[in-house]
Amino acid sequence: MQIRAETPADHPAVDLLVERAFGAAGRVVADLVTALRRDDPHFSAYVAEEPGGELIGHVMFTRSLVDAPERLLPVQVLSPLAVVPEHQRQGVGKALIEYGVAELDKRDVPLLFLEGDPAYYGRRGFVAGDSLGFRKPSLRIPDAAFQVMPLTAYRPWMTGTLVYLHTFWDLGCVGLR
Repeated sequence: MQIRAETPADHPAVDLLVERAFGAAGRVVADLVTALRRDDPHFSAYVAEEPGGELIGHVMFTRSLVDAPERLLPVQVLSPLAVVPEHQRQGVGKALIEYGVAELDKRDVPLLFLEGDPAYYGRRGFVAGDSLGFRKPSLRIPDAAFQVMPLTAYRPWMTGTLVYLHTFWDLGCVGLR
């Protein structure tokens, strides 16, 4: 398996991959990926590719803000992470997260947020957002699902409320339902 940056040529395959990975919610999540590409010109996305060229995983990182005491602070949100069903539980998601985090760290991104399963993401270095003084962007998000990973550029003053990019709100993709 190789992990590399997503290219425009990958978009149709990524859309199908995301749909398959998310089952009944797959179309909504694939639409979110398409909208985030449009709305965040600075997004980062990576794919996991088999030696034959088949895409088996995808992860996307988009810009959001933390309303911190000193200023609005640009941060990143991991959403979505998708692995085709037949390759789940084989380390593909973990590898995509690790690759993406390393790339964000090189760019001096201070914080990475997500909504997700704390059992899974806690093993990847994420902690409860409120444990570092962060407030979630919506009451719809269960407390345990609101998670953050401080990166090298993080400083203790960097706390406050996460403000999602409008795209998550426009598509109804805030909070686990």
